[in-house]
Amino acid sequence: MPEQFTALPEWLARGVVDLFPLATGTAKNQTFQEKLEKSINTKKPLRVKFGIDPTGTDIHLGHSILFRKLRAFQDAGHIAVLIIGDFTARIGDPTGKSKTRIQLTSEEVEENAKTYLQQLGNGKLKNESLLDFETKGRVEIHRNSKWLENFDIAKIIDLLSKSTVGQMLAKDEFSKRYASGIPIALHEFLYPLFQGYDSVAVEADIELGGIDQKFNVAMGRDIQRYFGQQPQFGMLLPILVGLDGSQKMSKSLGNTVGLSEDALSMYSKLEKVPDSQVLNYLNLLTDCDLQNLPDDPRDLQKFMALNVTAQFHGMSSANIAQKDASKIIAGLKETVEEVPESSISSISFPVKAFYLVSAIGLCSTSSEARRQIQGGAVRLEGEKILDPNLEFLDAKELIGKIFQLGKKTFRRISH
Repeated sequence: MPEQFTALPEWLARGVVDLFPLATGTAKNQTFQEKLEKSINTKKPLRVKFGIDPTGTDIHLGHSILFRKLRAFQDAGHIAVLIIGDFTARIGDPTGKSKTRIQLTSEEVEENAKTYLQQLGNGKLKNESLLDFETKGRVEIHRNSKWLENFDIAKIIDLLSKSTVGQMLAKDEFSKRYASGIPIALHEFLYPLFQGYDSVAVEADIELGGIDQKFNVAMGRDIQRYFGQQPQFGMLLPILVGLDGSQKMSKSLGNTVGLSEDALSMYSKLEKVPDSQVLNYLNLLTDCDLQNLPDDPRDLQKFMALNVTAQFHGMSSANIAQKDASKIIAGLKETVEEVPESSISSISFPVKAFYLVSAIGLCSTSSEARRQIQGGAVRLEGEKILDPNLEFLDAKELIGKIFQLGKKTFRRISH
């Protein structure tokens, strides 16, 4: 158990949309500050829950807002209780969805969970990872299949009795679908109940979530109360707007920055964030002093891109990425340091441009590579390639050269 407590950083409050309940401070209904002070006085760290359903393979900057808050609690001496929703992911969170989600297999969920933990820094030193997996007693990792998979029908019925159809239909997505005549599968009602039971299973003191998760977090409070536990506090954060400047950051919308991206790709994407979102990114993704920022909008953009990239790659790599991005965009032939490399050792030459662009990872498929080339989005050493059937005869002529997709994605060819 951690014994050394420090004050929570001031930036922890940045961006917090809701901290509930706003209690008046009685013996059974403490304020958040009283809860924190009691934790320190009794040397009993708070258990701060955050659940992730591994329904995909990538964690992006939007997710990192909550993980940075979780890390702040860790660094102050409290316990990050990370719930891997390997059971609930098979149901699918209905939040933000206008139809029933496709259910995943347990094998798909487990593979996704492994990549999530890697991206969070599991196995790395704490100063190189988003969460602290190194300090003893600062993190617990639980898969909710441990307690949910063995629920018998009696326990499920008991859990269902803790809520009403009226409560479920008060959830925004359910009410909209019901009013529109869009089917709601009965198993979807189980999702908020199961997620709420997670808080009982780990005895959560605080749960972190996006603002769209208030219903689920509040359900956790209700179910804890039914099981005789002190209800958790909910700390809700905003949803990060994506690179398009208008819609939430989402892989399905193609407007994300992934945590696993190299420094140059991350910086280059962030440098193009619309002016209207730059301050928001600084506020939610960094602990920079917001009172002393560059006045010029372009300088502010670069400042944000540099500091956000540094959060995940260190300032040294971020500085190199900034310099390299300037060189590539300017079309200079100078040496560029940190462009990610792609080996062509397994490619048989001669090879057509569309296949090569796909094989080095600039595009996910050959058909996409054709479209991108025809649209003028692909460059080699700053020069556009416009013919997808252009042939490269010898690997040697490409070694060390840089392919570019749009203004954000780069690959240097290696042996």
